[in-house]
Amino acid sequence: MLRSGIAFLNFSSLNAQTNIPKTMNKQQPLLESYNLSGLDLSNRVVMAPMTRSRAGEGNVPTDLMATYYKQRASAGLIITEGTQISRQGVGYPWTPGIHSEQQVEGWKKITQAVHESGGHIFAQIWHVGRVSHPLYHEGDKPVAPSAVKPEGEIFTAEGMKEFVSPRALETAEIPGIIEDYAQAARNAAEAGFDGVEIHGANGYLIDQFLKDSTNRRDDAYGGSIENRSRFALEVVEAVSGAIGADKTGIRFSPAGRNQGIIDSNPKEVFGYLLEQLNSYDLAYVHLMEPMGDVSDLPDYPEKVTEFFRPVYEGTIITNAGFDRESGNKVLSEGAADLVAYGRIFLANPDLPERFAAHADLNEPDPGTFYGGDEKGYTDYPFMDNASNEAAE
Repeated sequence: MLRSGIAFLNFSSLNAQTNIPKTMNKQQPLLESYNLSGLDLSNRVVMAPMTRSRAGEGNVPTDLMATYYKQRASAGLIITEGTQISRQGVGYPWTPGIHSEQQVEGWKKITQAVHESGGHIFAQIWHVGRVSHPLYHEGDKPVAPSAVKPEGEIFTAEGMKEFVSPRALETAEIPGIIEDYAQAARNAAEAGFDGVEIHGANGYLIDQFLKDSTNRRDDAYGGSIENRSRFALEVVEAVSGAIGADKTGIRFSPAGRNQGIIDSNPKEVFGYLLEQLNSYDLAYVHLMEPMGDVSDLPDYPEKVTEFFRPVYEGTIITNAGFDRESGNKVLSEGAADLVAYGRIFLANPDLPERFAAHADLNEPDPGTFYGGDEKGYTDYPFMDNASNEAAE
């Protein structure tokens, strides 16, 4: 699995940046334009955040990464791979950060390349919490809401390593981490990003605070749903205060079970959280559908976006498992406003054009998902326009 990362429909014509013929859009909501907090998106196809592990020394973004993102600039919106807010937030090798001057300079090349190609790009800002290893922290333990060890092993530059029990954060440490998120957002603005997405999904730090299997605190950040939601809401407050709520999004995985993380009642947790977020007027909330069968967990929503659509009043991006047909369907039914694609965008840099032409898709190569060079990264072929005719 790639790691990573409600307003009703108001269709309008595509803007001039896209090269998708308007005659193809009538039956495809995915190809309609969308106004995202003043940002004119040429279509509703979003590139999902995907860890690719191609950063250079010092976790600095590279020229190869600039090529990769530029190739996919026909997306209505690109959301970058998870990008660490601090050295403490690191959990995997060769993943980029946005907390040093060199990293910010590296990202400037990427945002410039995307903007020159007519695209829009948000940075996903990330702290992995307990999903890390002392190798990344000069021998210190990773931090978490509570000292609850993850299941299994983690990939490191030295190979697979067993997870360790993390260190529970002191209450006095938490404001400093929240400020790290805010500073990362400021750095992203300096680097030329159109906004940021706070990574609150997939078993990482914010998700660890939200879910009761990993949050066993007895202070203001643990216990009740209100308390467990406090950290996420304070991060949103800090980030939106730093760069503007209209430039702030956040991603959640209410039905996720990454690294063994579960919750006794995610419907109530995320229902409360999304109700609170209604007052912020964020750019969007990004909801992940279940990555597997959750029918054995009666309190888990099997259709996350549909379940929470009546709760959240702003823009919703939905993600996980969509193809062209199901993406158009979820938009036409009004359950979401934008659809994010991961693996198929990885393998098809011109995905919106392929959707427009009803063209065949390249198959992604899992062996090249993480690490390496241009193979499986920037060498996926673009569509041969001469060999594909648009569906009437």
